[in-house]
Amino acid sequence: QVQLVESGGGLVQAGGSLRLSCAASGRTFSRYTFAWFRQAPGKEREFVAAITWSDGSTYYADSVKGRFTISRDIAKNTVYLQMNSLTPEDTAVYYCATGVVMGSLHHRYAYNYWGQGTQVTVSS
Repeated sequence: QVQLVESGGGLVQAGGSLRLSCAASGRTFSRYTFAWFRQAPGKEREFVAAITWSDGSTYYADSVKGRFTISRDIAKNTVYLQMNSLTPEDTAVYYCATGVVMGSLHHRYAYNYWGQGTQVTVSS
């Protein structure tokens, strides 16, 4: 069974940085896509970034492009989300997700497995 364990969330001031980690286990992930989604209170869960395990291709939401970087460490089976220039609008619970994505990788329903989430709070 696939397990995803996120870490690295916390409280940071506006303009600061955080790095989230997602440790994956339970499968060989060569055909998988990994993504980060986030959900703020009262809002829908939204796509943030994705990376294909096989070749490392990356995809970003317009709202984070140029500020966030998604990457993977194949040896550690871990995906990272480096978040720079954070603003209060980035405050949310961040979720790691994975699956063999057949359709649009921006859609939450494309992913079969989810982590428990990690809280990111950006103060102004």
